[in-house]
Amino acid sequence: QVQLVESGGGTVQSGGSLRLSCAASGDVVSVDTMYWYRQGPGNQRKLFSSITLRGNTNTDDSVLGRFTISRDDAKNTVYLQMNSLKPEDTAVYYCNVEIRYKGNYWGQGTQVTVSS
Repeated sequence: QVQLVESGGGTVQSGGSLRLSCAASGDVVSVDTMYWYRQGPGNQRKLFSSITLRGNTNTDDSVLGRFTISRDDAKNTVYLQMNSLKPEDTAVYYCNVEIRYKGNYWGQGTQVTVSS
């Protein structure tokens, strides 16, 4: 069994910051690529950032320079530091993690609300 637990969401004013975490636990040998998705009101879930086992990152232009993805392999955890938040960043944020030999797993989602 593998569990992913997200934390760190909440409500913040425009220009504020939040840090999301997503920790994998259970039957985890190793974690490969880790992803962050988000789903705004009325929109489809969309990938916007990823980080490989080697630490190579890929980030969508819509958040580049404001959001930073990172990982701690000792804790099987991926982080998302979000700065200069805007109202259009309001969404449910989901992590998705590739567990070695087991496939991809989703976190439960965490709500981020940015007020103007």
